[in-house]
Amino acid sequence: MFKRQPKPEELTAFGQASMGGHLGMEFLEVGPDYLVGRMPVDERTKQPFGILHGGASVALAETLGSVAASLCIDPQEEIAVGLEINANHIRSARSGWVIGRAEKIHIGRQTQVWQITIRDEHDHLICISRITMAILAAKNKRGS
Repeated sequence: MFKRQPKPEELTAFGQASMGGHLGMEFLEVGPDYLVGRMPVDERTKQPFGILHGGASVALAETLGSVAASLCIDPQEEIAVGLEINANHIRSARSGWVIGRAEKIHIGRQTQVWQITIRDEHDHLICISRITMAILAAKNKRGS
């Protein structure tokens, strides 16, 4: 289903100067229709009480969903932008890594919906998120 299947390390390198890089996110696997990445639970991603910040979980979810959506389109013709995201925080994490997996729910011409499950290293469910992506014409195709 993905139109492109870059190596995980290429995706990690591409995002180094963005939020994902600042939070230590790494891509681990690019499947035919899913994407897996991880983020450390450390001083960059914890809230003051020593547990994973919910916003950091949402940042991981949005990064995975956005990148997955972008792999389904031709970047010369279209761009994928976030339209809506929600998250249910199920369990806290205090250390180690959290691993997110983005899986498609809907791939349309104008919208995509992805579900992202985030688990800790012991396979405990930490967060479940859903993101809706809008598919827009690339800037050079909009006449701007």
